[in-house]
Amino acid sequence: MTHYRAPLDDMRFVIEHWLDAEQDWVRLPAFADLDHALAAQVLEEAARFAEDRLAPLNTPGDRQGCRLDNGRVITPDGFPAAYRAFVEAGWPSLACDPECGGQGLPQLLNVGLLEMLYAANHAWAMYPGIAHGAYEVVRRFASEELRSAWLPGLVSGTCVPTMCLTEPQAGSDVGLLRCRAEPAEAGSYRLHGTKLFISGGDHDLGEDILHLVLARLPGAPAGTRGISLFLVPRHVEGQSNGVFCDGLEHKLGIRGSATCSLRFDGARGWLLGEPNQGLAAMFVMMNGARLHVGLQGLGHAEFARQQASAYAAERRQMRAVPRPTGATGEADPIAAHPAMQRILQTLETQSQGMRMLGYWAAHLLDIAEQAPDRQQREEAHALASLLTPVVKAWFTEQGFQLASQALQVFGGYGYCTEYPIEQTLRDSRIAMIYEGTNEIQANDLLLRKLLPADAPGLAALVKRIGAECQEAEGTPLQAQGETLAEVLGEWQAALAELREAQESAPQRPYEAATDLLQVAALLMLGYAWLRAARISRKRGLGGEREAAARFFFRRLFPEARHRLQLAMG
Repeated sequence: MTHYRAPLDDMRFVIEHWLDAEQDWVRLPAFADLDHALAAQVLEEAARFAEDRLAPLNTPGDRQGCRLDNGRVITPDGFPAAYRAFVEAGWPSLACDPECGGQGLPQLLNVGLLEMLYAANHAWAMYPGIAHGAYEVVRRFASEELRSAWLPGLVSGTCVPTMCLTEPQAGSDVGLLRCRAEPAEAGSYRLHGTKLFISGGDHDLGEDILHLVLARLPGAPAGTRGISLFLVPRHVEGQSNGVFCDGLEHKLGIRGSATCSLRFDGARGWLLGEPNQGLAAMFVMMNGARLHVGLQGLGHAEFARQQASAYAAERRQMRAVPRPTGATGEADPIAAHPAMQRILQTLETQSQGMRMLGYWAAHLLDIAEQAPDRQQREEAHALASLLTPVVKAWFTEQGFQLASQALQVFGGYGYCTEYPIEQTLRDSRIAMIYEGTNEIQANDLLLRKLLPADAPGLAALVKRIGAECQEAEGTPLQAQGETLAEVLGEWQAALAELREAQESAPQRPYEAATDLLQVAALLMLGYAWLRAARISRKRGLGGEREAAARFFFRRLFPEARHRLQLAMG
């Protein structure tokens, strides 16, 4: 059985070379004292926690699952102790503001941590997964009194947050929600209603649970314009607060994560932000959550790659064509067979490409938050906004698809529970659905980020890709750069055509959105691999990434033109 091992060398390549993050950190006052050496130490410590504490709990936690006992959720054996160790080591505070008790490290390092947590044990990582987003919401929208009461617990991790949006009749369409909030004593409210599919809605990990709940005030407008956001603790002054877990979902995967149906029966809560402006406040959390869900896809892809590579090196079947040098015996390792090599190369290329894009998105968020220069902040924010739906949708789809390809390497054994690849496949499927389905991400990307005539993120992305294509001129990857530039132009032409057609045929962008997101992802990956190959050659880091770039453009990038044809046909 293969246990997860953090790909520290690949992580460091992205941070130290592909991003060269240190050159930006020195210009950002919040990170001026941070360098690559310290960042590497943080990642090494995170790797030890993921490998030693979380990975061994992954399969047992899946088999044991959660259970409901007298209205309280009991998590799998070892989960509470691992969470206590997580808190004691200070991991929840990694990227929080020092003024709030945090360590003040960048989101770039936080996504490195999260990648490892999700790869090692997705179900366990669901509990603290939205903690940073909840911290941002409370920090920005809570009153001073509420911040003083709840920020310390969110930063330290002793208080574990949830995000309560979905109701039985209102899934992605939160405008249909019915949960109501009635004014009560001392500026508080009493909440009544039911929420379902709430990750970590109840558990035995932290000291308290803080629910962030969307509900309607009396007389609120219909639809999304009448939604407010409330902070609802599980306990108030040491007493139960009228939040009840009425059931646990029995799921295909992430069975160690408690997905709860919650009933708010007069639960006391406090308003966050302005009345009827709750969705805007909640999106502060959701945008971060979408990046983090994308990292789940990366984690699944990476662990699937590790499992398939290890098995393919050991399993012997038939004689390869051509046979490996020095081969003897009646059968060769299946890693020597061309069909398996293609799968393994796809797993390697896609997982590394996803890491470059995901870490880039996090680094852009750091720049957008901390850069002294306004223009730099705005460009970084525009690019990060463009990358976010791609990271969420593309990464999660690839997490599932690549896990499926990895299972194929195992043959029939992969379908059996003796090997963890079947769990990886099951666990990965949910990420395509929650935090806004991938179809919603595609609509967001096309309708809000690409089609507006003044879309700043699109202009910045085209500029970056075009510059990298020019860098490839006169190098062994010139042909690949030319192909990338051609498809970039075709994609822009398709966007212009849809921009002109949407007034007379408003359904056309919605019909094309999913395919055009796929094209966007492949263009971004082409940029990532051209850049990786160029930097590797310039810095003498070996030819592996140049070979991976060639494989990407030969075997994977042609899908972009096919998707363009589907979108515009």
